[in-house]
Amino acid sequence: MKTLLVSAAFAAALVTPAAASAQAVPAAVVAVVDLQRVSTECNACKTAIAALQAQQTAFDNRRKTLATPLETEGKSLQAAIDALKGKDPDAALQARVKAFQTKQQQGAEELQRQATQIQRNEAYVNQQILDKLNTIYTPVMQRRGANLLVDVRATLATAQNIDVTNDVIAALNSALTSIATTAPAQQAPQGR
Repeated sequence: MKTLLVSAAFAAALVTPAAASAQAVPAAVVAVVDLQRVSTECNACKTAIAALQAQQTAFDNRRKTLATPLETEGKSLQAAIDALKGKDPDAALQARVKAFQTKQQQGAEELQRQATQIQRNEAYVNQQILDKLNTIYTPVMQRRGANLLVDVRATLATAQNIDVTNDVIAALNSALTSIATTAPAQQAPQGR
């Protein structure tokens, strides 16, 4: 028991000087940035947004292009099946139905691939912006004397003089002159 108390006292003596020598955390000097504004107002961001919107428009147009003839053909097939009044369709009608289902499936797969690519492209654009922003934050904070940077959406209220959004946009315009809007091809996982 006495040994346990001595060991505890010795441990406390070792910890106390370490705690006393720890430096105090400096007072927070906060700056805020509107990241939504940054990602929509930087020059390269505007160009990337326009390109992504064009990709989405092309996707929507392709979906309509695929849907219109399929809808017409589907109605025609349904009318032919309804005309049979419960009888089994002949081989020709069965072949038409099968071909229609194949077209539907191929169209759905094509649209899924395109939708996935658009999502990958958006993520790739965002990653490029984020990577560049991560190199910009510290220099902007140092120039403005801040030691903490917070997105304005994470605050309840701020003073205008602590907003560094314009500084971040200017730095991003200098550092990021273009953004690739097509994600690189995914590599297939390698088996073991």
